[in-house]
Amino acid sequence: MAVLATIGAIDTGSVTLNRWGILGGLSCPGGAAGCDKVLNSPWGTVFGQPLSLFGFLAYAAVLLMAVLPLVLQGEARLSLNRLSWWGLFLVSAGMAMFSLVLVGVMTFQIKAFCTFCLLSALLSLSLFVLSLIGGEWEDTGALVFRGVLTALAVMLIGLGWATSVNRPETATGPGMPIPVTSASTPATLALADHLTAIGAVMYTAYWCPHCHDQKELFGKEAIARLKIVECAPDGRNSQADLCAKKKIEGYPTWEINGRLDSGQKSLAQLAAMSGYKGALPH
Repeated sequence: MAVLATIGAIDTGSVTLNRWGILGGLSCPGGAAGCDKVLNSPWGTVFGQPLSLFGFLAYAAVLLMAVLPLVLQGEARLSLNRLSWWGLFLVSAGMAMFSLVLVGVMTFQIKAFCTFCLLSALLSLSLFVLSLIGGEWEDTGALVFRGVLTALAVMLIGLGWATSVNRPETATGPGMPIPVTSASTPATLALADHLTAIGAVMYTAYWCPHCHDQKELFGKEAIARLKIVECAPDGRNSQADLCAKKKIEGYPTWEINGRLDSGQKSLAQLAAMSGYKGALPH
C-alpha cells in the first residue's frame, strides 16, 4: 500500500505542479487533448486549486498510515497498527468512491479521459482492495457498516459537487465557446488590430476556461477582430488537423511572429511579445 500510495502521490503531485506552472513539459500518455480537456474543465479545480492537489494529500495520508507501523517498534507499533488499518480502510474507501464519481463525470459530462486521472482511480481501487484483505478484521459487521457509511457519504458529497458545477457553455449549443460579455476599450481594440496585422493566431478549445478568460481581457468587440482557431475536434468550425500539425498541446496557445507560446497571457505580455508600442488599458 505504501508503494501504491507513493505512485499516486507522484502522479497527482506532478499534475498539481504542472497546473501551478512549476513543472513544465508534462506529457499525457494517450494524447494531451484528453488530459487538457479534463484538467481544464470546471471539474478540474476545487476552491481555486487543482483537484489533483487534494488527491495528493489523500495519497500522502495513506502513505503516512502505511509506513508508520513499519518503522515503529514495541508497544507503539502494536497500538498504532489497528488504528492504522482502520484509517487505511476508511480513507481508501472514500478515495475509491470519489474516483468512481470522477470517472462518471469524465464519461458522461466531459466526454474525455485523462490517463493521469484513470491511473489515480485504479490506484485508489487497488488500495481499497488491499486494505480489505490486508487487515485482520475481527468485527466484520463494524467493517461493513463503517465502509458503507463512508462510501455513501463520499458518494453524496461527490455527486452534489459534480452536479453543482456550473457549465454555462452548454447554453450556447454543442461545440460553441462561452460568449464573451466584457466590453472592449480603444486600447484593446488597437492591440487586437495590431496582433491581426502581424498575423498572430490564438489557438483555443471551446471548453477551455482559460481561453474564455483570455478573450474577456480583450472584450467582445476586440476578440471579433482576432484570428482564433478552434482546436477541439468536436468544436464548431474545428481546425483540429491544423492544430495537430502545429503540435498544439495546451490552450490557449498564441502564435506570434512564428513562435508558439502556450498559456493565458496578460495584455502587457502580448504587447511585449508582438512589439506593440501603443497604449494599454489600465
